[in-house]
Amino acid sequence: MSNNGRPLSPHISIYRWPITMTTSILHRATGLAMSVGFIVLAGWLLDAAIGAETYAAMMVYLDSAIGKILFVGWSFAFFFHLSNGVRHLVWDTGRGFEKHQANASAWFVLILSVVLTALFWWVRA
Repeated sequence: MSNNGRPLSPHISIYRWPITMTTSILHRATGLAMSVGFIVLAGWLLDAAIGAETYAAMMVYLDSAIGKILFVGWSFAFFFHLSNGVRHLVWDTGRGFEKHQANASAWFVLILSVVLTALFWWVRA
């Protein structure tokens, strides 16, 4: 049976992800990212408890450019996961399920996460 070169349905090249699906996937990804961040936090605390030499060695990695990028990513993950969790709590009350409301709240969560991350690093500096 020949498909005459037609794409499979829904094919990735023609399918547009809705914002609500994107935030759902991002919620899972940020939860995973925070789990990795908590492992790094536990390692940092362990190195601090072991002694000054191991703490200094860990701080070399954490103070590097890659470490700072990871910290910004983890803070975005935290603020996104928090904001989207509040959105889900609102949904638990039975509100916000209309398509336009769900789309608006998804965009609000994304924008709020970026703003909170920027404010966090601006205040911290």
